[in-house]
Amino acid sequence: MAHITVMETPIIFDRHAVRLHRDRARNSLQRVQPIIQAAADRLLDRLDDTTHRFSHALDIGGRGVSAPMLRARGIEVVATDLSPALCAREPGPCVCMDEEWLPFGAGTFDLVIANLSLHWVNDLPGTLVQIRNILRPDGLFLACMPILPTLAELRQALIVAEHDLLGGASVRISPFPGLRDCAALLQRAGFALPVADSDVIELAYRSPMMLLRDLRDAGETNALVERHRASPPVALFPAALAGLPRDEQGNVAMPLHVAIMTGWAPAVTQPRALKPGQFTTSLEDALGDEDGTAHGGVDTPTAG
Repeated sequence: MAHITVMETPIIFDRHAVRLHRDRARNSLQRVQPIIQAAADRLLDRLDDTTHRFSHALDIGGRGVSAPMLRARGIEVVATDLSPALCAREPGPCVCMDEEWLPFGAGTFDLVIANLSLHWVNDLPGTLVQIRNILRPDGLFLACMPILPTLAELRQALIVAEHDLLGGASVRISPFPGLRDCAALLQRAGFALPVADSDVIELAYRSPMMLLRDLRDAGETNALVERHRASPPVALFPAALAGLPRDEQGNVAMPLHVAIMTGWAPAVTQPRALKPGQFTTSLEDALGDEDGTAHGGVDTPTAG
């Protein structure tokens, strides 16, 4: 009898900790709302690039920002969040759920939005497959996700400071995917016309402690399973933050690099991929354009 090997999904993030962090952020989200709003603006701008009209949308973890913007466009919206506390803040229909287990039937929505909410998911490929399944044919998935090199300077500064203080370093910053990873994930999940564009939200802080406050206020503090559970040395964060580079005005620049991910649920009315031998663009050129765009497939016509 043949043996079947079942590949288990690596558990990188402590989902219980993620929920607790988001619960704690209930009363502080207003301080970071401009950042969430900036990401949502970039994401929903993509709706203006298509003539398709949407009627029923799912907002995954929009933290009270995306859903009102969609309703202002005349779209019925169901908001969701892992945190019961954040769900309670939503003025409209809201479902408390885990993004790794979507409680909706096939073809429920024609639009799914995920603004800065999927980077704490362990089985991201599985979640994307579920999202594709709950979309109607020719439905649209839009997501904004942090990517490299977001927080690279802070990650390095913490490693150096902790090594100097303790002779070793623990992981304190969540790993982020690259732009090409996002495009490949869309293609792997079976989306049609998958595209991932890069964008940057410029952020700068007069005091580096304000950066840490923003991460806490947004519910974005360390939720790695392998995080060090003991309290860090008192000198760790002052030492790390002192090593962050500053601009000419003395501010600490910490830009948020994001991927704007676009994918369509397959439909017979969509443009079809070219047959072998009919390509006019090489795979290398398609996967890495000079304008910072990564495509999940070779033939990438514009969706109408």
